[in-house]
Amino acid sequence: MHEKVIMAGFGGQGLLFMGKLVAQISMDQGRHVTYFPSYGAEVRGGTANCHVVISDDDIHSPIVEQASSLIIMNALSYTKFAPLLEPDGLMLLNTSIVQDYQPSACRGRIVEIHASNEANAIGNPRVGNMVMMGAYIEARKLMSMDEVVDGLKRSLSTKRPEMVEINLAAVRRGREIMRRKIDGGVMAV
Repeated sequence: MHEKVIMAGFGGQGLLFMGKLVAQISMDQGRHVTYFPSYGAEVRGGTANCHVVISDDDIHSPIVEQASSLIIMNALSYTKFAPLLEPDGLMLLNTSIVQDYQPSACRGRIVEIHASNEANAIGNPRVGNMVMMGAYIEARKLMSMDEVVDGLKRSLSTKRPEMVEINLAAVRRGREIMRRKIDGGVMAV
């Protein structure tokens, strides 16, 4: 197994948190992992992305030059990272924000997820990242929901314990959305 994912959007959308959470859970599974965050000087509202590589073997570079998966939360990130998707790769695209995009810029499969709208419907606009994480783990089957629950509790229980349940609700919503897309034939597993 060798998963190379780029998660990208605006600062404040929780992409670095999501990447760190995916990396931590994968390390807990005993896999080799790299986590490489990058963000603009303005942080909230600026650009933010991270590269996460998960492998059963040694990892030779933390930089993802060809991604097996992309999680894209805004139009700037789509423009920048879509060309990096492998031909058989998967892009989860936040179409609450990215509405006019050129599918031809991407060589892989694009699955539209209205992550920001779903987060608002759940009751917190800041959990769009977890909607995307739920869709991602359902599509890629890299970790179980129990592992995500444990990881979220460990990550949030000391600093933001009030955020655990809303984040879990968002992950569950994302998984359900992806499950419906898989069952509906939008995406083959």
